[in-house]
Amino acid sequence: MESKPSGGPRRFDPALPPPAFLRRGPFRPGAFRSPLHEPRTTVVLGRWLGAALLVCFLTGLASHLLQDPPAWLSGALPARPANGYRVTQGLHVISGIAAIPLAGAKLWAVYPRLFEWPPARSVLHALERLGIAVLVAAVLLELFTGLLNTLQWYPWPFPFRQTHFWLGWLATGGLLVHLAVKAPLIARNWRRPSTPLPGRRAFLASVTAATGLVTLTTAGQSVPWLRRLDLLAPRRPDIGSQGLPVNRTAAQAGALTVPADWRLEVVGPRPYRLTLAELGRLPQYEAVLPIACVEGWSASARWGGVRITELLARAGAPAGSAVRVTSLEADGPYRVMEMPPQYADDPLTLLALRVNGATLNPDHGFPARIVAPNRPGVLQTKWVARIEVL
Repeated sequence: MESKPSGGPRRFDPALPPPAFLRRGPFRPGAFRSPLHEPRTTVVLGRWLGAALLVCFLTGLASHLLQDPPAWLSGALPARPANGYRVTQGLHVISGIAAIPLAGAKLWAVYPRLFEWPPARSVLHALERLGIAVLVAAVLLELFTGLLNTLQWYPWPFPFRQTHFWLGWLATGGLLVHLAVKAPLIARNWRRPSTPLPGRRAFLASVTAATGLVTLTTAGQSVPWLRRLDLLAPRRPDIGSQGLPVNRTAAQAGALTVPADWRLEVVGPRPYRLTLAELGRLPQYEAVLPIACVEGWSASARWGGVRITELLARAGAPAGSAVRVTSLEADGPYRVMEMPPQYADDPLTLLALRVNGATLNPDHGFPARIVAPNRPGVLQTKWVARIEVL
């Protein structure tokens, strides 16, 4: 008698080779000959990449909250240290750039898994592979868009900052799920094995060298003592008009021509207006503060002008008042800026009329601009026309 197949669902046998028509290219036996496509190498690279992504995520979150804080947090953001945003945003871009060669090496170590057969052994295995696909896509898109942002090049139709923010959460969530799923494999390969694998040390050393080289030749845009090595970064912070780079010129902002009858309007319980000459006759102060931009570059300058606290006191504003600052520029997402009280009350916050001893030129905000400690560059409003007590 002929035997009949047993009942129940059929299951894939992991040992079965792919069909004959697929046994070529990456599916052919022995297609991946390097012994470095193995768990220990993957775990070491994963540790380095995970650390870079964690620093990148946390500093990016700090940048987002300083630039666009929710109402409940706005009054709690610190105005000091004055260089806080410079440090966090510099670390954000440095760690993001360092993650690029690390991500490439990690993908090289694991990419043979893309061609394993069968492609899914169970529903759980299929979901795991789908999660990895989402994680890889989110990380690569996050790094790619972030790199192009440092060049101020946006060849896509979607808004960069909001997309970058949510991709960061997606990539971080996917990474945590991936770590949870792979925890047993990571634990088995965390410690250095007693028998070294030929070639592993050289490969990891080359990845380390590549990451270090990329980092050292780009970090100078935010780390002053590395400025001489700033060969690959898109900006040199010491090159630009009046010794500072400019992201948005007066011509781009539509504020190239300042009205001949320009007056600073201060709106409060006792509103008033001041000409540029009258501003110059008020008590003048100086502060050394950085301009730190989301693209990763930062540069310090010596600013001179009038303290915002004194302008607000003259308008009858009580201590602890927030302000709204309006620019002369015709259009732009930061034409109107709101400043929480902790910044407005800080003695370092100035309505600047000079930079490095010279009168502001149009590209740096003539006739007046805001400079404040621990704030993103886009919130250091140029071409100020109006200050309103909220």
